[in-house]
Amino acid sequence: MQTWFECKVRYVKIDDDGRERKVSEAYLVDAVSFTDAETRIIKQLQTMVRGEFTVDNIKKSNIVEIFPDEDGEWWYKARIAIVTIDEKGGKEKKINNYFLVAANDLKQALDRLEKGLSYILVPYQTTSLAVCNIVDVFPYFEEEKPVEVPAHLKPLSQVIAEQDFYQEEEEEPVTFDEENEEEPVDEQGA
Repeated sequence: MQTWFECKVRYVKIDDDGRERKVSEAYLVDAVSFTDAETRIIKQLQTMVRGEFTVDNIKKSNIVEIFPDEDGEWWYKARIAIVTIDEKGGKEKKINNYFLVAANDLKQALDRLEKGLSYILVPYQTTSLAVCNIVDVFPYFEEEKPVEVPAHLKPLSQVIAEQDFYQEEEEEPVTFDEENEEEPVDEQGA
Protein backbone atom coordinates (compact mmCIF):
# COMPACT_ATOMS: atom_id res chain seq x y z
CA MET A 1 0.00 0.00 0.00
CA GLN A 2 1.26 3.43 -0.88
CA THR A 3 1.60 6.20 1.67
CA TRP A 4 1.31 9.67 0.20
CA PHE A 5 2.84 12.78 1.75
CA GLU A 6 1.92 16.32 0.80
CA CYS A 7 5.01 18.55 0.70
CA LYS A 8 4.75 22.34 0.62
CA VAL A 9 7.75 23.98 -1.01
CA ARG A 10 8.63 27.67 -1.18
CA TYR A 11 10.96 29.15 -3.79
CA VAL A 12 11.46 32.08 -6.15
CA LYS A 13 9.85 31.41 -9.52
CA ILE A 14 10.58 33.30 -12.72
CA ASP A 15 7.41 34.05 -14.69
CA ASP A 16 7.09 33.93 -18.47
CA ASP A 17 7.55 37.70 -18.60
CA GLY A 18 10.85 37.47 -16.63
CA ARG A 19 9.61 38.74 -13.26
CA GLU A 20 10.58 36.96 -10.08
CA ARG A 21 8.00 36.14 -7.44
CA LYS A 22 7.89 33.95 -4.35
CA VAL A 23 5.61 30.95 -4.64
CA SER A 24 4.50 28.19 -2.33
CA GLU A 25 3.51 24.99 -4.13
CA ALA A 26 2.24 21.61 -2.99
CA TYR A 27 3.60 18.31 -4.29
CA LEU A 28 2.48 14.77 -3.56
CA VAL A 29 5.22 12.21 -2.86
CA ASP A 30 4.98 8.47 -2.32
CA ALA A 31 7.31 7.62 0.57
CA VAL A 32 7.68 5.34 3.59
CA SER A 33 8.34 8.05 6.19
CA PHE A 34 8.55 11.81 6.65
CA THR A 35 12.32 11.65 6.25
CA ASP A 36 11.99 9.67 3.03
CA ALA A 37 9.39 12.15 1.75
CA GLU A 38 11.71 15.08 2.45
CA THR A 39 14.64 13.33 0.77
CA ARG A 40 12.58 12.45 -2.30
CA ILE A 41 11.05 15.92 -2.73
CA ILE A 42 14.46 17.59 -2.41
CA LYS A 43 15.91 15.19 -4.98
CA GLN A 44 13.03 15.86 -7.40
CA LEU A 45 13.06 19.65 -7.00
CA GLN A 46 16.84 19.94 -7.44
CA THR A 47 16.27 18.97 -11.06
CA MET A 48 13.26 21.28 -11.52
CA VAL A 49 13.97 24.47 -9.56
CA ARG A 50 16.81 26.88 -10.23
CA GLY A 51 18.19 28.42 -7.07
CA GLU A 52 17.27 27.82 -3.46
CA PHE A 53 14.03 26.35 -2.17
CA THR A 54 12.65 25.47 1.25
CA VAL A 55 10.48 22.54 2.25
CA ASP A 56 8.02 24.33 4.56
CA ASN A 57 5.68 21.55 5.55
CA ILE A 58 5.23 17.80 5.14
CA LYS A 59 2.06 16.02 6.17
CA LYS A 60 0.48 12.66 5.50
CA SER A 61 -2.12 12.91 2.81
CA ASN A 62 -5.53 11.28 2.90
CA ILE A 63 -5.17 10.25 -0.77
CA VAL A 64 -5.78 6.51 -1.22
CA GLU A 65 -4.87 6.17 -4.88
CA ILE A 66 -3.93 8.30 -7.88
CA PHE A 67 -5.04 7.97 -11.49
CA PRO A 68 -2.32 9.71 -13.51
CA ASP A 69 -2.56 10.56 -17.19
CA GLU A 70 0.11 12.10 -19.39
CA ASP A 71 -2.19 14.62 -21.06
CA GLY A 72 -3.96 15.68 -17.85
CA GLU A 73 -3.17 19.33 -17.14
CA TRP A 74 -4.78 19.56 -13.67
CA TRP A 75 -5.08 17.33 -10.63
CA TYR A 76 -8.60 16.81 -9.35
CA LYS A 77 -9.28 15.56 -5.84
CA ALA A 78 -12.30 13.28 -5.56
CA ARG A 79 -14.11 12.18 -2.41
CA ILE A 80 -15.84 8.83 -2.69
CA ALA A 81 -18.33 7.62 -0.08
CA ILE A 82 -18.52 3.84 0.20
CA VAL A 83 -21.63 2.58 1.96
CA THR A 84 -21.06 -0.31 4.38
CA ILE A 85 -23.26 -1.96 6.97
CA ASP A 86 -22.10 -2.09 10.58
CA GLU A 87 -22.35 -5.75 11.61
CA LYS A 88 -22.90 -5.02 15.32
CA GLY A 89 -25.56 -2.34 15.05
CA GLY A 90 -26.93 -3.17 11.61
CA LYS A 91 -26.73 0.48 10.56
CA GLU A 92 -25.42 1.90 7.32
CA LYS A 93 -22.09 3.68 7.57
CA LYS A 94 -20.32 5.82 4.97
CA ILE A 95 -16.55 5.63 4.63
CA ASN A 96 -14.87 8.47 2.73
CA ASN A 97 -11.89 7.74 0.49
CA TYR A 98 -9.95 10.33 -1.49
CA PHE A 99 -8.51 9.89 -4.97
CA LEU A 100 -6.42 12.10 -7.24
CA VAL A 101 -7.17 12.19 -10.97
CA ALA A 102 -5.20 13.91 -13.74
CA ALA A 103 -7.48 15.50 -16.34
CA ASN A 104 -8.05 18.60 -18.44
CA ASP A 105 -11.58 19.37 -17.25
CA LEU A 106 -14.20 18.24 -14.74
CA LYS A 107 -16.06 15.92 -17.12
CA GLN A 108 -12.86 14.16 -18.15
CA ALA A 109 -11.84 13.83 -14.49
CA LEU A 110 -15.17 12.19 -13.63
CA ASP A 111 -14.87 9.78 -16.58
CA ARG A 112 -11.31 8.80 -15.60
CA LEU A 113 -12.33 8.41 -11.97
CA GLU A 114 -15.20 6.06 -12.84
CA LYS A 115 -12.93 4.07 -15.15
CA GLY A 116 -10.27 3.85 -12.43
CA LEU A 117 -12.81 2.75 -9.80
CA SER A 118 -14.34 0.03 -11.99
CA TYR A 119 -12.68 -2.61 -9.74
CA ILE A 120 -14.79 -1.59 -6.71
CA LEU A 121 -17.63 -4.07 -6.26
CA VAL A 122 -19.56 -2.29 -3.50
CA PRO A 123 -21.80 0.70 -4.25
CA TYR A 124 -20.16 4.12 -3.91
CA GLN A 125 -21.06 7.75 -4.46
CA THR A 126 -18.83 10.51 -5.77
CA THR A 127 -19.55 13.23 -3.21
CA SER A 128 -17.08 15.84 -4.45
CA LEU A 129 -14.69 16.48 -7.32
CA ALA A 130 -12.65 19.66 -7.54
CA VAL A 131 -9.34 21.03 -8.79
CA CYS A 132 -6.75 20.82 -6.02
CA ASN A 133 -3.59 22.80 -5.36
CA ILE A 134 -1.17 19.92 -5.99
CA VAL A 135 1.27 20.86 -8.76
CA ASP A 136 2.84 17.46 -9.41
CA VAL A 137 2.85 13.89 -8.11
CA PHE A 138 5.97 11.77 -7.62
CA PRO A 139 5.05 8.09 -7.24
CA TYR A 140 7.65 5.59 -6.18
CA PHE A 141 8.99 3.41 -8.97
CA GLU A 142 11.21 0.40 -8.43
CA GLU A 143 13.63 1.63 -11.12
CA GLU A 144 14.50 4.69 -9.03
CA LYS A 145 16.23 2.55 -6.47
CA PRO A 146 19.24 0.92 -8.14
CA VAL A 147 20.18 -2.43 -6.69
CA GLU A 148 23.87 -2.40 -5.97
CA VAL A 149 25.55 -5.67 -5.08
CA PRO A 150 28.40 -5.19 -2.57
CA ALA A 151 31.83 -6.23 -3.86
CA HIS A 152 32.10 -9.20 -1.47
CA LEU A 153 28.79 -10.72 -2.64
CA LYS A 154 27.84 -12.45 -5.89
CA PRO A 155 24.53 -12.15 -7.73
CA LEU A 156 22.17 -15.07 -7.08
CA SER A 157 22.15 -16.10 -10.75
CA GLN A 158 25.92 -16.56 -10.66
CA VAL A 159 25.77 -18.66 -7.47
CA ILE A 160 23.10 -20.94 -8.97
CA ALA A 161 25.12 -21.35 -12.18
CA GLU A 162 28.21 -22.33 -10.14
CA GLN A 163 26.19 -24.87 -8.13
CA ASP A 164 24.87 -26.44 -11.32
CA PHE A 165 28.43 -26.62 -12.69
CA TYR A 166 29.76 -28.40 -9.58
CA GLN A 167 26.83 -30.83 -9.46
CA GLU A 168 27.56 -31.89 -13.05
CA GLU A 169 31.23 -32.62 -12.16
CA GLU A 170 30.47 -35.23 -9.45
CA GLU A 171 31.98 -38.52 -10.64
CA GLU A 172 30.83 -41.26 -8.31
CA PRO A 173 27.69 -41.21 -6.17
CA VAL A 174 28.19 -41.75 -2.46
CA THR A 175 26.03 -44.44 -0.83
CA PHE A 176 25.42 -45.38 2.77
CA ASP A 177 26.12 -48.76 4.35
CA GLU A 178 22.86 -50.34 5.59
CA GLU A 179 24.34 -51.34 8.98
CA ASN A 180 25.89 -47.96 9.79
CA GLU A 181 23.97 -45.17 8.08
CA GLU A 182 26.25 -42.41 9.36
CA GLU A 183 29.43 -43.37 7.49
CA PRO A 184 29.48 -43.08 3.71
CA VAL A 185 31.04 -45.97 1.81
CA ASP A 186 32.42 -45.94 -1.75
CA GLU A 187 30.99 -48.49 -4.11
CA GLN A 188 34.54 -49.66 -4.90
CA GLY A 189 35.00 -50.86 -1.29
CA ALA A 190 37.65 -48.36 -0.20
